[in-house]
Amino acid sequence: MRLRLVPKETSWDFFSKAKLTLGISGFLMVLALVSFVIQGLNYGIDFRGGTTIRTESPQPVVVAEYRAAMEALELGDVSITEVFDPSFGPDENVAMVRIQAQDGEEAVTNETIQRVEEALLALDPQMTFPSVESVGPKVSGELIQTAIIAVVLAIAAVLVYIWLRFEWQFALGAVAALVHDVVLTIGIFSELQIRFDLAIIAALLTIVGYSLNDTVVVFDRVRENLRKYKKRDLKEVLNLSINETLSRTVMTSVTTLLALISLFVLGGDVIRGFVFAMIWGVIVGTYSSVFVASAILLVLGVKRDWSKPDNTSGNQFGAVDP
Repeated sequence: MRLRLVPKETSWDFFSKAKLTLGISGFLMVLALVSFVIQGLNYGIDFRGGTTIRTESPQPVVVAEYRAAMEALELGDVSITEVFDPSFGPDENVAMVRIQAQDGEEAVTNETIQRVEEALLALDPQMTFPSVESVGPKVSGELIQTAIIAVVLAIAAVLVYIWLRFEWQFALGAVAALVHDVVLTIGIFSELQIRFDLAIIAALLTIVGYSLNDTVVVFDRVRENLRKYKKRDLKEVLNLSINETLSRTVMTSVTTLLALISLFVLGGDVIRGFVFAMIWGVIVGTYSSVFVASAILLVLGVKRDWSKPDNTSGNQFGAVDP
């Protein structure tokens, strides 16, 4: 007996309330932008600047104990990660303690660094501090700029790819869905004030790829059905295509979410922000591939030029493989 999350055959009308779904998406995007303008993001050390202290000890690293010692100092965003390396001996236990720059200061002061070292030495008197590195505000500003460029270039590359693979209407629909996903993800991080660092940028780029994959699967079926049902209305073809790919879309999203939720619960604080971004991205990405990308395509329409052979019908670059 095979597991099915949706019936084998469905005939749901995904565009009966297209104006409502697009309106909700637009409203949520406006809220996200307003939250971003008013509250901003809770930037982590990568974007705010700070100091990284490398510790080494013959005793095993217990992150919970390190974190408890840091919380007593009230230093704000402190990230603690254990460093694993095959070359390390049994008495080489290394951790990285990252402290954000305090309000009104361009860098972590020597006094703050000394307080941190004293708190850690209270846990383990044999602990040493081989290196202390600081990230200044200039470098952090460059990281923000680079991160923005990376996301914009990823979306631009998607626009070109879909334009070549399908037609410009498909490209605009896909890019609208990606912008929708990225804006809502940034909005939820702004609203909840979850720490925003380079790992979240990696999550945004992953979300772009995931959402694009879902959208391309639907658009491929749309193109096939446009050739197969030449006299059907575009709305009917879109509904048929989404229903035919719905089982695959839901199964992919649910299995991905199962893994992500497990990581969110069991993975620890270090990756929790990244995993939360991925969970949110999978949800809004699945939604946008059905209710945003396809709805935009319905609004723009598709040129159906049946004078061309089937393998390039309605698409001058139809022979280009993904």
